[in-house]
Amino acid sequence: MEGKINKQLKKVLKKIVKEAHEPLAVADAKLGGVIKEKLNLSCIHSPVVNELMRGIRSQMDGLIPGVEPREMAAMCLGLAHSLSRYRLKFSADKVDTMIVQAISLLDDLDKELNNYIMRCREWYGWHFPELGKIISDNLTYCKCLQKVGDRKNYASATLSELLPEEVEAEVKAAAEISMGTEVSEEDICNILHLCTQVIEISEYRTQLYEYLQNRMMAIAPNVTVMVGELVGARLIAHAGSLLNLAKHAASTVQILGAEKALFRALKSRRDTPKYGLIYHASLVGQTSPKHKGKISRMLAAKTVLAIRYDAFGEDSSSAMGVENRAKLEARLRTLEDRGIRKISGTGKALAKAEKYDHKSEVKTYDPSGDSTLPTCSKKRKIEQVDKEDEIIEKKAKKAKVKIKVEEEEEEEEQEEGGVLVVEEQETSVKKKKKKDKKKHIKEELLSEEEPCTSTAVPSPEKKKKKKKKRENED
Repeated sequence: MEGKINKQLKKVLKKIVKEAHEPLAVADAKLGGVIKEKLNLSCIHSPVVNELMRGIRSQMDGLIPGVEPREMAAMCLGLAHSLSRYRLKFSADKVDTMIVQAISLLDDLDKELNNYIMRCREWYGWHFPELGKIISDNLTYCKCLQKVGDRKNYASATLSELLPEEVEAEVKAAAEISMGTEVSEEDICNILHLCTQVIEISEYRTQLYEYLQNRMMAIAPNVTVMVGELVGARLIAHAGSLLNLAKHAASTVQILGAEKALFRALKSRRDTPKYGLIYHASLVGQTSPKHKGKISRMLAAKTVLAIRYDAFGEDSSSAMGVENRAKLEARLRTLEDRGIRKISGTGKALAKAEKYDHKSEVKTYDPSGDSTLPTCSKKRKIEQVDKEDEIIEKKAKKAKVKIKVEEEEEEEEQEEGGVLVVEEQETSVKKKKKKDKKKHIKEELLSEEEPCTSTAVPSPEKKKKKKKKRENED
């Protein structure tokens, strides 16, 4: 177990060294290294050697003559017991099984205490319900019950040792006007017995917590400095032992205790948890929610170093844990300060606010979209009106000239062909048709020339010309 050569083994090996031509098969690698150093004998340690040793043990009865199977079984059992006892003695100060049992018992005591206190408050609340609201501390509540008992005794009792003067006066005033029911002495005796149980369990819990602190400082001082007694003990209990915990990686220690959340996140392809049991450490608790994940990762890395130092190191001081905790606290301060500096923009300068310039644009109302009627100019200039009149007169003259030419042609046709009565009737019908056409043409011309808003007023000269035309036609 210690990797040392026995006296009997030395004598046997010295005899073999002179005659040996092949390497020696060894079951333990440490022992093989010691033999090679002291006796200059080459040794082999491999899986094949382990299989060979297992075969020799299983066939020990046949290889060693004169040994009964019962004696061999008793020897094997005694050897197993002595080896396990030796291992416990080898680490007498570092018995982590005590820590595992202590932290498990502490958690159980907390659960039982909560159940007992809740039952006690509810039970005594039927007799004196106002006392539960006045006294919030559970242990003080049970001690008051144990000292006084019935509600009627509060007026004459002195509770100055347990309560301050103001609270004591409030309790006595509430006892006089209480709305609780009357109970018998037997009921009070059972309630007081429950109170004594609560007080005894709470005292034992404090004693167990002190024991756990001492054991943690003896077995894992650096871990205790890094994460505290309770968190360190829960990590050891969760892993099974300090050696098993030392084999874990930092990422595993970080999420140790959150296995359900981890596998649920992996199954649903969501974000994995950032922390497990290490969340209850004081360093993680005093950080802001933004930096909790970062600090828990750094704390897990330093805690793993402390665990391995405590598990495999020979020194039992906590200097390494104190140094690493100081580094983490400095890192935490820089993270918090950086967040404060970011608000102001720079590290030293204060936050500068830009000047506010009010720029307002005045918008006028556009009434063009209110009406759906066609838009036209309200007033026209005198020059425009004169030009329009001249254009109308020119067009009217052209129309008169055309009409005269057509009348002359008709008269010539009548003189050449001889005028008959029937022809005169036809010509009269044609003339009427032509008159209608001429009127229609004139109206179109006038409608094109006139603007939408103005009304054309014919001049007196035009009226006279029109009258003459009508007389000629008739």
